[in-house]
Amino acid sequence: MARIKITETVLRDGHQSIAATRMRLRQMIPVLEAMDEVGYNALECWGGATFDTCMRFLDEDPWERLRTLKRYVKKTPLQMLFRGQNILGYRNYADDVVYEFVNRAVDNGIDIIRVFDALNDPRNLEAAVKAAKDTKAVKIQGALVYTISPIHTMESFTEVAVELQEMGVDSICIKDMSGLLTPYDAYNLVRMLKKHISVPLELHTHCTCGLGEMTYLKAVEAGVDIIDTALSPFGEVTSQPPTESVVMALQGSIYDTDIDVERLWPLTEHFKKVRKELAAEFKLTMPDQINPAVRKYQIPGGMLTNLYNQLKGQGAEERFDEVLAEMPQVRKDLGYPPLVTPTSQITGSAAALNVLYGRYKIITNEVRDIVRGKYGRVPGKLDPAFRKMCIGDEPVINHRPADDIAPELGKAKEELAAQGFPDAAPEDVLSFALFPEVALPFFKQRAERNAGTDIGEQK
Repeated sequence: MARIKITETVLRDGHQSIAATRMRLRQMIPVLEAMDEVGYNALECWGGATFDTCMRFLDEDPWERLRTLKRYVKKTPLQMLFRGQNILGYRNYADDVVYEFVNRAVDNGIDIIRVFDALNDPRNLEAAVKAAKDTKAVKIQGALVYTISPIHTMESFTEVAVELQEMGVDSICIKDMSGLLTPYDAYNLVRMLKKHISVPLELHTHCTCGLGEMTYLKAVEAGVDIIDTALSPFGEVTSQPPTESVVMALQGSIYDTDIDVERLWPLTEHFKKVRKELAAEFKLTMPDQINPAVRKYQIPGGMLTNLYNQLKGQGAEERFDEVLAEMPQVRKDLGYPPLVTPTSQITGSAAALNVLYGRYKIITNEVRDIVRGKYGRVPGKLDPAFRKMCIGDEPVINHRPADDIAPELGKAKEELAAQGFPDAAPEDVLSFALFPEVALPFFKQRAERNAGTDIGEQK
């Protein structure tokens, strides 16, 4: 049995899950060189919600963050999370944007790209996988999104994994974003997958339901190759199991991680201080307890909070339990999509509207687009009467949705030039293409700041 490898998530999913993705680059830099010496499989440090949060809340350039991380981390691969055809946004983008983003990510320092699709539709991963393979400089990891429903089985997950391997991915990840995977289900799923795939297998889970550490231990015993953990100040609860605890649990066994736990304690002390700083600066209420009921409703922990706050904003917080009870029905109506960005938000909003105004008295455009097939192929079958109610006699998209999207990069460059940035760097064009309403104010503030710096230097 080979040693278990550890991917450290504190620089991305750890603080995304615990502290609303508010960690700043300057709070990472002091320990990056020490983290590089630990012997991690990879440092997950970019992608997911970090990209737009950098510009939206932290006044940081996400590309500059990546370049800086790469300057300090010279041995350990840097990993990012990539939402397939959604890239890092909330809709499908054109293939030219996907290709350009992958190339720029690699050029700026990314070594491993974990790519997933909210519906587990491999067609939505094709462009990203091909772009990564074409670079010949980055490893591409295909993720299958784990969920539970009457139609999600070990066999269905295995089919996705086999399809991903046939696409040419370098490894496969079981992405359990809500912490729904139980220990013995993990054991059986890992055993099943290892019989049908030959590439390394990684497991990513959360402790939201209180299952994380037990699930990892059984997955390790079943033969998983890599597991994701977060240093304890940003671990546990809605994040990953704590790195220190997992390393100590496996120490001296045939699954030893070969990580010296003594190297971790200074990192732990540093991130304890960072957690306090973030709580004070952003007035954050960080999650402080597990919620086993998440498995009952199959709703990611962060989404529970968002749903409650949305209802509270409408003076309807007393109907929260009704909305939770409505979620499984909406999910069934929509063909049992896994609840991850953006399908979790779409399903939650539909459930809230059903409770507040009557079942499907209001149907959002996003719900109609799922029914149209605009997001991809849903796992289950849609009831014909429900489809007709949503889109009438419109034809359903049966091909790869991105085939209908015209190239977008040229248009983004033109729009950015019209806004006063004719010589924008390729990275800035991508930031604008994905998040125009966030990127443009950021660019203007940066330009003003730089102009002020230049005047100061001239004096």
